[in-house]
Amino acid sequence: MTGQAPKKLLLAGNPNVGKSALFTRITGVHAVSSNYPGTTVGFLEGWLRRSDDTWKVIDVPGAYTLKPTNEAEEVAERLVNDGADAVIIVLDATALERNLFLAFQIMERRLPVLIALNMVDEARHKGIDIDPERLEELLGVPVVPTVAVTGEGISRLLDRLPEASAGRDVPSSREDRWAAIGQVIEQVQKVRHRHHTLMDKLEDASVNSFWGLVIGIAAIAASFTAIRFAGEGLIEHLLDPLFNRFWMPVVNAVSHFLGGSGFLHDIVAGRMINGSIDFEQSFGLLTTGLYVPIVMVLPYVVSFYAILSFMEDFGYLPRLAVIFDALLHRIGLHGFAIVPSLLGFGCNVPGILATRVLDSARERFIAATLISVAVPCAGLQAMIIGAVGEIGMKWVAVVYGTLFLSWLILGRLLHTLLPGYSPELIVEIPPYRIPSMKAMGMKLWMRVRGFFLEAVPLVLGGILLISFMDAAGITAFLSRILAPVFSGLLGLPAQAAGPILLGILRKDVAVGMLATLGLSPAQLVVATITLSMTFPCIATFIVLWRELGGRRMAASMGIMIVSALTAGVTVRLLLSLNI
Repeated sequence: MTGQAPKKLLLAGNPNVGKSALFTRITGVHAVSSNYPGTTVGFLEGWLRRSDDTWKVIDVPGAYTLKPTNEAEEVAERLVNDGADAVIIVLDATALERNLFLAFQIMERRLPVLIALNMVDEARHKGIDIDPERLEELLGVPVVPTVAVTGEGISRLLDRLPEASAGRDVPSSREDRWAAIGQVIEQVQKVRHRHHTLMDKLEDASVNSFWGLVIGIAAIAASFTAIRFAGEGLIEHLLDPLFNRFWMPVVNAVSHFLGGSGFLHDIVAGRMINGSIDFEQSFGLLTTGLYVPIVMVLPYVVSFYAILSFMEDFGYLPRLAVIFDALLHRIGLHGFAIVPSLLGFGCNVPGILATRVLDSARERFIAATLISVAVPCAGLQAMIIGAVGEIGMKWVAVVYGTLFLSWLILGRLLHTLLPGYSPELIVEIPPYRIPSMKAMGMKLWMRVRGFFLEAVPLVLGGILLISFMDAAGITAFLSRILAPVFSGLLGLPAQAAGPILLGILRKDVAVGMLATLGLSPAQLVVATITLSMTFPCIATFIVLWRELGGRRMAASMGIMIVSALTAGVTVRLLLSLNI
């Protein structure tokens, strides 16, 4: 850093043009993820030293236009309107005509601009030849061919930063702008015939109405299997052994120092379970407060984001969104909601965090509520299959069938009743490309670091709050108050109220407690459904609060309670009629 004030450099462009790869190339790993004030739209900020200048580099959210159609484009417009010392407009050489529309809008702001004509290698492979010198002459701004994934042209691009120019005047009306773009394309671009490759055929198949659905289901199944395998492997073979070997002695020493019991002991180390510390059930700051987010949640976060980053950079994620858009649009979402829903099956926490990919607050509310109500996490699924499966797999099918129907019905109701609308899915379908391991690694690091900074402190705070409630007798009081509700409406014994309320701490542990109450098969199924659909675990509850805000979180919780009781009562009545 020099004594001079840093200059501001924006990286702007359409989605999927290689901005993130370019950002990684010019800033390295020294970047932070930020949310634009008042929004949930995130962007990356990093630093670049070039000659005697220090640049603050901002990766502007991908946008097709500066006349916003969604929240990401609103943020892009604001960042551009805030001004900058230079703007690098990243253009996809394989779709130059469409990309130039945004470039013209930015040039209309009269900011110093230079153009990175990216993915020129893919353009050549597609038989597209572009004359960068002629393009530079027509636009009046520096144009540098680049391949961000390999680093080709990046150094020359940065060398030409001082040449950034406002360029020639561009038409202001939409019609004149498209006419000018057409004239530019005629002079700088030539297209040669080429035969379809195997990758081209795979691209076509993955958006076909039939084969696209087959490939989509296979991709989801493979991704889910990989996430489960990697997550459970990290827990069983790495993190759990490390915690037991190195952290357990520390916790035991603290427990001994605090006398093994008492209020302070229960807050810090947690309650003793059968005479010893249990990381999952003790609910202390040093036990459950750290074990849940780091050992039980983090592995699924890492494995999911690794898969997600690969699907994004390979170019498959937009195709998956398009395939599922028709179904999800019926419940007020668009196709990208498949991403947080898929993640929720591993763990609801990253599933809620992943709702940020959705365009509107309305969609994020619907998706987060549906995940919390009807998408069981891996731990809960294991207990459902284990506890309910012991009385027969048909009862497991009843549980999952009820959750799926609740997901569909509740989604449709929210879509009908909530004000607003679901924006149409307008998404770039990029070509398949081999991902950059460096860009994937940085993206994974940024997302995992974001999880630590956001989720872990919130989980610790939630554990502390619940511990105080338990110590003050509030939890036991609520159990006594709600016992008549459970027995009257759901046909459950009064003692089932305790485990169901415990679900706010750990749903999977609560299911295990239900299995010890000697319930009939019908009662166990009703109790499991009610527990699965009501209060999320403390980690999900806190992240839900963080993402939706207090008012929307309270509304979501109300919907959960009503949905859980409705589903529980309905299943009870149907089972009593032997239907």
